[in-house]
Amino acid sequence: MITRFVKAGIRAVAVALLIAMPAVLLPGYAADAAQITALLALVAALLTFVEYVGDYPSILEFRDAPPFNRLRFLALFSTVLVLTLICRGESYPTAVSQMLTAFGGKVGGWLDFPFSPVRLMVLLATDDMSAQDVERIRTHAGLAYVISLLSMLAFVLVVRLLSWPVRNGAFNFWVNLPLFDPTIGKDVLYRLNRDGNVNVALGFLLPFLIPAIMKLAAQTINLVSLTEPQTLIWTMSAWAFLPASLVMRGVALMRIAALIEQKRKRAYAEAEAEVQTI
Repeated sequence: MITRFVKAGIRAVAVALLIAMPAVLLPGYAADAAQITALLALVAALLTFVEYVGDYPSILEFRDAPPFNRLRFLALFSTVLVLTLICRGESYPTAVSQMLTAFGGKVGGWLDFPFSPVRLMVLLATDDMSAQDVERIRTHAGLAYVISLLSMLAFVLVVRLLSWPVRNGAFNFWVNLPLFDPTIGKDVLYRLNRDGNVNVALGFLLPFLIPAIMKLAAQTINLVSLTEPQTLIWTMSAWAFLPASLVMRGVALMRIAALIEQKRKRAYAEAEAEVQTI
């Protein structure tokens, strides 16, 4: 029980740090905005603590199937941290911020080719933005997209090479998929594979669709706000993280479907063998 409390507390603190990071590290943050950020961080930490300290699941998927959620959190935390350090380096340059800026500029330049997701994000720049603002968007988009790709690759390797999620024991379907009811609708294998394919497809399409939607909604969304560091950080982080998270979820669902299918085949083979022996 104590171990569970400690682990839940560590996760809650990590989530709070993630949300508060840009407000804490970036200079010139207003007091009112800081209070709102602190409130959001506190609420997110409380929800995370309640989710992990309880015996029964609520809404969080793959709670007891590490490292799925750990990889997703690490990807988002790394993205926000890197982009925040780059923005902070514009006012308080350090060796780390200069290195990240230089690396991000190269990565953004490599990925800024016609019809690429990074190019679509760069095209969101308005005429009011300076060349420095456009370069900042390119750098942030390139780094965020690379981190998302690395997180997806890491999870695929975990699934393929480390036999996720059964390497450390049996997979509890109800605990890890609390919102999925296997008793309704069509066969569970069909639904898992369908949902998995939909998630993967959306994950690959969203990096292209999100910039297009933002461009279409430019009349109601002030794209000039992308010059504001925190808006830029959270926009790029969400743009890169949400598709990667969907792809990882799709891969996970299809992996669970494959495990269920293998178990069914073994059960059918054992039943047939028993019939033949009789």
